[in-house]
Amino acid sequence: MRRPFLLFAFVSASLATSGIAAEPVVQTSRDALAQDADAYAKAYALPPANALARLKAQADSVATTERLRTTYRSRLAGMYIEQRPVWRIVVLLTGTDKPADYTVSAGGMQVPVTFQAGAQVTREQVLAAIDLHRAAISSAVPGVRGVGHDPRTGRMIVMQRASAARRPAAEIEGELARLTGVPVTLRRLQATFANTGALGGSRVVGPLNGVGYVCTTGFVVTYGALAGITTAAHCPDNMTYRGPDGEERLLKFAGGWGTAYRDVQVHTGVGRADPLFFADKARTQARAVTSWRTRPMTRAGDIVCMRGESSGYNCSEVELIDFAPPAELCGGLCSASWVTVKGPECRRGDSGGPVFLGTTAYGILKGGAFIDGQRCAFYYYMSVDYLPENWRLVTRRD
Repeated sequence: MRRPFLLFAFVSASLATSGIAAEPVVQTSRDALAQDADAYAKAYALPPANALARLKAQADSVATTERLRTTYRSRLAGMYIEQRPVWRIVVLLTGTDKPADYTVSAGGMQVPVTFQAGAQVTREQVLAAIDLHRAAISSAVPGVRGVGHDPRTGRMIVMQRASAARRPAAEIEGELARLTGVPVTLRRLQATFANTGALGGSRVVGPLNGVGYVCTTGFVVTYGALAGITTAAHCPDNMTYRGPDGEERLLKFAGGWGTAYRDVQVHTGVGRADPLFFADKARTQARAVTSWRTRPMTRAGDIVCMRGESSGYNCSEVELIDFAPPAELCGGLCSASWVTVKGPECRRGDSGGPVFLGTTAYGILKGGAFIDGQRCAFYYYMSVDYLPENWRLVTRRD
């Protein structure tokens, strides 16, 4: 099966083969989270102990946000984690009635839960408007680069290439609001949206139209007795795995799913199904997948990490939970089911790699918005919710 619009292929480093000469050190969940907390602390100028406490609270507060999502579903316009000035949960509601703020205990922290009322429409109304009017939005906005829901304002967000702008943003926002029936914010950026090209993690290489492409593997999956490894669906079908020590293994293409809400393919012939992936650039330390986080459980403001051969290892903040990339990257209209993560660390060569926190799997990186100098405005990933039917993540206890 050949998916359209291959630019370059990438997958992030996962280890799933036998016979590797130099076995990596496998981190404990505690050590893995401590490494991520250190990266988070440096990026946000926090004391390491404070960063670690916040990441523990991030995981422990999911139950609270799930209750809030259920309780206020009919009024929910957005929900997000605010990093500054204090770490807190913010709930945006329609209507004028504002529930009382309170605090919850999460990960050893007292976390404020703050309500904001007055939003014009709910998240569900924005998503319905995106589904109904996506083609019309693309026709109405020259250089449209994607559309999504902004959980911080409760508005639809439409991205436009800055060089294509011909009219004032306010004029276009008003036109789109009349078209869709929901408030709209136009975000202009001079960026190239692309499936990120792969330069290797645990490398897989393969030909396409006479050209050799390099990708990176993501997570180990199983289907009954079969063991497989994921990568991006825009990678070549026929690929050879190359381990950190040069060990090679011919992989067998099991299937690819690369339209609308997915960009994933699976290859078998990986050897034993060890649920390991690399987080460090040098590929000397592996982590075992112990759990996963679904897209509904992920909040804007959460911290996640990724590993790409070009970018190496880095951690950053989730921006949007509901994002539809440009149509040409999905073989047709993209679903508003992709998750975006702030740059500046993503480069061509990172696509297909694992997105994670500690030993929790979040998703498989698809592409990025590349601005001047190939810097990264943001990248976006497919949640592990959307692994192909019957394939599941391999996990193990710490």
